[in-house]
Amino acid sequence: MGGLWWVIRARSAREIVETFAETKVVEDPTRWAELEEFGLDEVDIDDVADSALQSLRGRREAQRQRPGFGVMADRALLYTRQRWDGKEGVPAADYFTEIRDGYRTRQVEIRDMGGAVRTGLNDFPLNPPIDLWDPELADREITAEEFETAWESAGPAPGLVFERVALDLS
Repeated sequence: MGGLWWVIRARSAREIVETFAETKVVEDPTRWAELEEFGLDEVDIDDVADSALQSLRGRREAQRQRPGFGVMADRALLYTRQRWDGKEGVPAADYFTEIRDGYRTRQVEIRDMGGAVRTGLNDFPLNPPIDLWDPELADREITAEEFETAWESAGPAPGLVFERVALDLS
């Protein structure tokens, strides 16, 4: 489901993620072989005409001006807490999230109306990469102990079975 794909010529993979917000670089040769059949547009990082890439560049430039930009960029493991004030039928809650290599691996939802539910990798039908350069991420960081306390106090979502799995995204 979803995602926009390009072949971007750049001096390094890091230059790409530093230049475009919400970007994940695919470097795995096996994955590249799978992607070649899609006939992706090829662009040069210094001459991007595509409007979607221009938008992602603009978003990154705006982020670059804010405190916290790139603070989490090189973190392999981090924990965050994010507030959801509720809307569109989703109740207000705090979300505690474990992030490994830029992907959500475990999450706890502590609802204002009571109850706490934990979910894991097998429960995320969509799990897009998290932009570790986003300055807002630095303001959300919590300790591993805070996350584990929330995890242990939560119950599994009804009908879900949880396993702790190793995630290798290399």
